Amino acid sequence: MKLTLSALLITGGLAVTSLASATTATFQLCSTAGCRTGGSQTVTSTYAQTKYPIVFANGMGGFSSIAGIYNYWYGIPENLTANGASVFVSQEASFNSSEVRGEQLLNQVQQILAITGAAKVNLIGHSHGGPSVRYVAGLLPTKVASVTAVAGVTFGSPVADTVQSLVNSPVGPILAPVISAGINAFFTIVGVSSGQYYSQDSLAGLSSLTSKGSAAFNAKFPQGVPTNQCDQGAAVANGIRYYSWGGTAVWTNVLNPADYLVGATSLLIPGASDGLVPRCSSHLGQVIRDDYYQNHFDEVNQVAGLISPFTTSPVTLFRLQANRLKTAGL
Repeated sequence: MKLTLSALLITGGLAVTSLASATTATFQLCSTAGCRTGGSQTVTSTYAQTKYPIVFANGMGGFSSIAGIYNYWYGIPENLTANGASVFVSQEASFNSSEVRGEQLLNQVQQILAITGAAKVNLIGHSHGGPSVRYVAGLLPTKVASVTAVAGVTFGSPVADTVQSLVNSPVGPILAPVISAGINAFFTIVGVSSGQYYSQDSLAGLSSLTSKGSAAFNAKFPQGVPTNQCDQGAAVANGIRYYSWGGTAVWTNVLNPADYLVGATSLLIPGASDGLVPRCSSHLGQVIRDDYYQNHFDEVNQVAGLISPFTTSPVTLFRLQANRLKTAGL
């Protein structure tokens, strides 16, 4: 009985000590105007505690967090923060060229380096955020530890090619300015609600994601780009580690409205894709996997976590990547 009581007291003491030593950490929402607290989490482990801060870059049509409530990376910054990571969610223009968005991210990375005093950052970009993080790595290689592209548009998308062909058609000069103006106006509001006014240019963004636009960008920033689309690229370039992953599913949850969008756009893509980006187009550096049962929105746990119940959670994939970076000393 005494032994049992002692064991209970010791166990209870450890629990109290653990609770007493538990720390609370925040993740930050950034823009070119600066950074602010996005939320706080109780740190429960060091599984995702990378050496350098993790900086996220949103894709086309993206944002950081609307009104500080709805995060583009749904549930992911919170989970990584709880597992010990230092997380910064950047905000680039929802629609603009790869170079303009890259400059916006570069500005924020420099702010984050100054705020944290860190020597480097780990960059993670989704979709059009892939070129953004590559841009920063190309111009600021000594300050970047790793680049991870999630469904990054390395070689462009047939969806962008098709829309661009419509813009260049006889009706393009009539319809394109009207449609573009509507898109730009809407996403200006999205940007403001996310914390920063950015000039939106949907036509420039579209051009960047075509096969031709992507080839021009790759010529400027070839690091990690495979020689052949379906191959792996260099795992290390300029001292920076390059990683990528993507999905090849389209219809994953009938309750998710985004499935109906990618269900339509997938018809424009021959072969396997996530509905917007072809399987091989997502390849960059070390390809972790290119056929997760996820579509383009599932890859960042959108919309509101309505993904297939039969696939690995995207939150888990990002946590695993953070641990992979940690293990690599990054």
